[in-house]
Amino acid sequence: MRYRSPEEDSGRWEGFPFRDGDIVISTRSKHGTTWMQMICALLVFRSPELPAPLSELSPWFDWLVERRPDVLARLEAQRHRRFIKTHTPLDGLPLDRRATYVVVARHPLDAAVSLYYQGDNLDRRRLRDLTGQPGRASTQGRAPVRDWLVGWIERNADAQDDLDSLPGVLWHVSDAWARRAEPNVVLVHYHDLSTGLESVIGDLAGRLGVTVDDEAWPELVEAARFEHMRSRAAELVPDTLGVLKDRSQFFRQGTSGAGRELLTENEYARYLARTAELAPANLLRWLQRPE
Repeated sequence: MRYRSPEEDSGRWEGFPFRDGDIVISTRSKHGTTWMQMICALLVFRSPELPAPLSELSPWFDWLVERRPDVLARLEAQRHRRFIKTHTPLDGLPLDRRATYVVVARHPLDAAVSLYYQGDNLDRRRLRDLTGQPGRASTQGRAPVRDWLVGWIERNADAQDDLDSLPGVLWHVSDAWARRAEPNVVLVHYHDLSTGLESVIGDLAGRLGVTVDDEAWPELVEAARFEHMRSRAAELVPDTLGVLKDRSQFFRQGTSGAGRELLTENEYARYLARTAELAPANLLRWLQRPE
């Protein structure tokens, strides 16, 4: 499956030269991508002091803003274990036995609210200039977040064309859920990052075959906490080309439940009905935590 948008193209993965031990971090927007990149960086380097900005160490391979040959050259020059960002579902990636695929899932309502506020923080004119997309910036104001969220729930988008829609988000995680028993696929829930971070890091270290000294462990866990990452936004936020209006707004809350709080009981019942149409019940029970 090939996924394309004005900013992404999963076709860039075709012919990717994998190495033994590569880590591919597959998430949708605002599902904990940067958080998981940081955790992988801490496990790879075994130190909270990274040798370069996070987005240089872990490039977003699908992003059309950077030329594919340039990103490939950077990855080829890396001598550490590589960990690469993608927003593509696993069925749009080459699945190589040498690599481990880490998929982060989040309650769809929380991810949607975070996406809404991220949209306000994007310099869309700058994005169009970087990607070469035509068009003019809209002067029409957006709907309030609650109205926008209700519309997002109802929108019947094609998952392949709009992976940030509700059908797209559930397609991404459903595909990973179906592969969760495979030895090189790791499925992580965003809520566990905020409530059981140390356990998540320990489990992931085991799946990646990484050993961390007992003395270094507390420092690594502390460096992976959301609050600590927010304090290091200048070096961790993926914005080397000035796409964000305000980097400090990239890390908003890191908690769960914001989406549910916005909806009435009837609106939430409608959301549950929509998700039941789009994903299996056992996945939804796992995904829609902490409810």
